[in-house]
Amino acid sequence: MENCLSDVRIESDLIGSLEVPSEALYGVQTLRGIENFPISNFHLNDYPLFVNGLAMTKLAAAEANHQLGLLTEEQYKAISQACREILEGKHHEYFPVDMIQGGAGTTTNMNANEVIANRALQIMGYPLGKYKHCSPNDHVNCSQSTNDAYPTAIHLGLYATHLEFMKHFLPLIESFEAKAKEFAGILKMGRTQLEDAVPMTLGQTFGAFASILRDEIRNLNFAAEEFLTVNMGATAIGTGICSEPGYSEKCIEALREITGWDMKLAENLVAATSDTSCMVGYSSALRRVATKMNKICNDLRLLSSGPRCGFHEFDLPARQPGSSIMPGKVNPVIPEVMNQICYKVIGNDLCVAMSSEAAQMELNAMEPVMAQCCFESASIMMNGFDTLRVNCVDGIIANEEQCDKYIHSSFGVVTALNPVIGYKYSTRIAKEAMATGKSIYDLVLEHDILSKEDLDTILSPENMIRPVKLDIKPKKE
Repeated sequence: MENCLSDVRIESDLIGSLEVPSEALYGVQTLRGIENFPISNFHLNDYPLFVNGLAMTKLAAAEANHQLGLLTEEQYKAISQACREILEGKHHEYFPVDMIQGGAGTTTNMNANEVIANRALQIMGYPLGKYKHCSPNDHVNCSQSTNDAYPTAIHLGLYATHLEFMKHFLPLIESFEAKAKEFAGILKMGRTQLEDAVPMTLGQTFGAFASILRDEIRNLNFAAEEFLTVNMGATAIGTGICSEPGYSEKCIEALREITGWDMKLAENLVAATSDTSCMVGYSSALRRVATKMNKICNDLRLLSSGPRCGFHEFDLPARQPGSSIMPGKVNPVIPEVMNQICYKVIGNDLCVAMSSEAAQMELNAMEPVMAQCCFESASIMMNGFDTLRVNCVDGIIANEEQCDKYIHSSFGVVTALNPVIGYKYSTRIAKEAMATGKSIYDLVLEHDILSKEDLDTILSPENMIRPVKLDIKPKKE
């Protein structure tokens, strides 16, 4: 290494020499990654929890290597401080490489190694790039390969992301539950296949939204727990070459201490090094949530449609003018954007599944795009949950008058009469209602089938939304 200009330094690797910005904490291999992979708009520093995962991985490795006598006290302290600074949010700007890259994550691993090594050099009082004192490969990457450090960092980053994900998911569920309580007394028509079915409450509609989402908490947690099993010490292919006996165990112990999580070492390191199914599992769990969110948002759009020529059972908050040409139009833009997020998550899940299947021999070189998809899916869903809750669900207002109108005009209420007057009689009444336009209620009274008191009892909200046994007989058999 030598300085040739004030604003650059020269670093060399297997391929040759490059000019690295003099103050950059990254080095030549990071620079090659920047040059080789200008692929997407997704970079490491766009996902700070992933960067933190890299720092935690390197910190645990330094702890294990120091205990085994592979790092000097000075090197260990400097590397540890550098890692902890990254965990504090510092130096993230020096992680500019593209998330999608060839090399099974080597560029990402070396980006972390170089940043940590150069920051350690600063702490030790040496110029950047003077790697004989602290090397990205020999010291920061000691006892490691990209093939164990990189997936471990992904696991740590995604588990941290999952914990953050739940902080956004749970409030949305609670918002639906609050609306369920608020609308508990509002009777409306239920629908199957877009046709009138039987009455229910608007509260039951929103309660169902909350329930199907809450059911996914268990699946998400189960899938996320797999991230706590890592292959540190596997090195290149799982055999542990270039690591010392006891390194894996010490590294896992250090990870437990650093994270506070129940970290485990994979039982078979050869298997774990090529197996990316934990990302498949978590991506699939996100897809499950996405499919349910799509259903909910479709219902929000349908049931709020109109306001004059749609269902219009409730109003969504008006967030922006809906048309550049149609005055007064307001569109359901928040559920619409959530729909689009869900489609993206479903598409990402397909990419994850195909990439996992692409593993060959002892490694899956497609891990970078799998990681990007998982991080992106979780990130955009968190943003979507927040905007759906704050800008939509919390502000929904029931249109009770319209709901009541549908109840009284629908043929569906005749179903509630079945246990009392029988299916044949109920069908006859429904047919007449369709032919004449009269309501079921009026026809039952007109034909003197039931007294008004008995009819009101049968059609009362509390008796139409749950199983009941009524001691009511028709006037006419």
